[in-house]
Amino acid sequence: MYRQVRSQQRGLGWGTDYPNADINFSIRLSELTKTQVGLQGGPSGPESPRRAADRSGAVSVPVRDGVGSRQRRFLADADAAGLRDYLLKGGFLWVDDFWGPWAWEAFIDEIAKALPPGEFPVAGADRRASDLSHAVSDRDRFRRCRRCSSGGRAGGATSEMDEYSATRAHGAIVDQQGRIMVLMTHNTDIADSWEREGDDPQFFFNFSPNGYAVGLNAVLYSMSH
Repeated sequence: MYRQVRSQQRGLGWGTDYPNADINFSIRLSELTKTQVGLQGGPSGPESPRRAADRSGAVSVPVRDGVGSRQRRFLADADAAGLRDYLLKGGFLWVDDFWGPWAWEAFIDEIAKALPPGEFPVAGADRRASDLSHAVSDRDRFRRCRRCSSGGRAGGATSEMDEYSATRAHGAIVDQQGRIMVLMTHNTDIADSWEREGDDPQFFFNFSPNGYAVGLNAVLYSMSH
């Protein structure tokens, strides 16, 4: 959770895709890999914990998923310091579902508070993440996914901001040993392929298998590096 932005245009801040994406992904992770997943929780599925951005928790929380980071100044100084500590201890942050050049610039400005670009430059994810792309399922490229309401239909557009998000610009930030600390899937909404898996059969077949493959690769990579 980042507390300085609670809602925004075209999104709900950190609450975008929460909790169904987290719950569905946890179930699929337990079904499709040998990862031990705690499935206790409510009647709808496993518990989906929320973590404040300024708590490091590097041992107990190996993966963090951040979404909807489209506005500037969503990381307070204490949050940035805690995030830096978490990532350098071995943590992994995946930022998804942010669209357009303004959102990219905003996130780059914010993550620089924790990982200055002179020390930790942004690299292209497709070039630097061969281990990530093949951790479970061979996926050389991150396919675009859009929310179920439009992208699942035949011929439906997959760019949420039309020409402003026509090109994917995924990125990664690595540590001194080359381990990916931050994965950015920009101009796509991979978590929607988990959240909306049961909403529409065509959407499921178009996006969910690939979306889960990308997610499993990322999580297994993060927990084994």
